[in-house]
Amino acid sequence: PNEGAARGVQHGRSWRATQDLQRDIEEVKVSLQNKTLALQRIQIMDALRNKMSQDDEESRQILETMKHIVLLSRTIIEYQQQAYQKEQQLIDIKRKRLSLKKVGGQKLQQIQTMMKRQREKEASVNVIETQKLLDKLEEERQMAAVIQNVFQTMIIGSGVNWAEDPSLKAIVLQLEKNV
Repeated sequence: PNEGAARGVQHGRSWRATQDLQRDIEEVKVSLQNKTLALQRIQIMDALRNKMSQDDEESRQILETMKHIVLLSRTIIEYQQQAYQKEQQLIDIKRKRLSLKKVGGQKLQQIQTMMKRQREKEASVNVIETQKLLDKLEEERQMAAVIQNVFQTMIIGSGVNWAEDPSLKAIVLQLEKNV
């Protein structure tokens, strides 16, 4: 019985050693490949330097091609910077939109709370006071309509194409319905 356990332990050690050796072999392969690529780059650069010193038509074409590559690389970098700026602007717009949504939700909750309080008061007041409260309620409704129009104007005025953004489109259309 102890011999079987000893063989199992030995087998586990040899398996781990095999795995370690395989990992080491892969690392050496990758290292060799990286060094080969570096050597090839050095050889290519040396060949280009030698060719450039000849000052013939091919070397001038190579120089023109390199200038074109540099120009294209600069253009790519500029476009990447512009794309990054646009992404940042989009993030800022989304933050503002979220903030407006939160504020709108709070205002809506306040309006609902006020309307609830007004309904409770209406039940306990006389006819003249009831009329005054109805007038106030109408003012609040108009205020809500103004707030909704402000939100809609802010969305439209932000320059974002709300028709292409499904969530903004839903908000704008819902605001039109509510008004």
